[in-house]
Amino acid sequence: MGVPHFAITPCHFSMQNKHTVRIWDLPTRLFHWLLAVCTIALVISAKIGGNAMLWHFRFGYAVLALLLFRLVWGLVGGYWSRFAAFLYSPARMLRYLRGQGTPEDGVGHSPLGALSVFGLLAMLALQVGTGLFSDDEIAFAGPLTRFVSGDGVSLATSLHKDVGQYLVMTLVALHLLAIAFYSVVKKLSLVPAMITGNKTVTMPVAPSRDDTVSRLSALVIFLLCSAVVAWIVSLGT
Repeated sequence: MGVPHFAITPCHFSMQNKHTVRIWDLPTRLFHWLLAVCTIALVISAKIGGNAMLWHFRFGYAVLALLLFRLVWGLVGGYWSRFAAFLYSPARMLRYLRGQGTPEDGVGHSPLGALSVFGLLAMLALQVGTGLFSDDEIAFAGPLTRFVSGDGVSLATSLHKDVGQYLVMTLVALHLLAIAFYSVVKKLSLVPAMITGNKTVTMPVAPSRDDTVSRLSALVIFLLCSAVVAWIVSLGT
């Protein structure tokens, strides 16, 4: 997989005040919406219980594959999807919160948005991780329960059912509120960019690579991540 080039040349941008730039590559956009659908499905299936728990596990495995993909894509994906593009220092975060942010802060994930992204990804990873070791003591158990003690299974189950799901729902709610805040108060809609991939900015910035090669590379990465998840699931059989 080649490393994308992001050198800015005059042909990339006009001299006008605003520029339309590809910020979110297709793999990142698909990840975003698939993760949203699977997370909602996880919550609904858990609340229904019963036979729906079979789908709860399936959606959990899907989320795990998506998270593994995002971890890799955060290193090799489109420029603005890389973790390095929105890993802000504490000083820069404070300046942003004080209203002293720079124009670059609004191109990809803002400092506050970056916190939301990292927090949600970490919480989903913890939730899926504890689910692998959980046991409802009725009909369903995670594939890795046999590798830990009974106390370990009880702890993972408690964290998964009594703590994790509510933290995930809280973070999702905060994420949606932040989107609404930017739309209503700052008159900046974040959703269209995550649909089209393009964003109108007031300064020349490097676009994210989003061509056939990068998309095929993303597909290969996701298939490999899915294979890893399938292997983990097979450990419980």
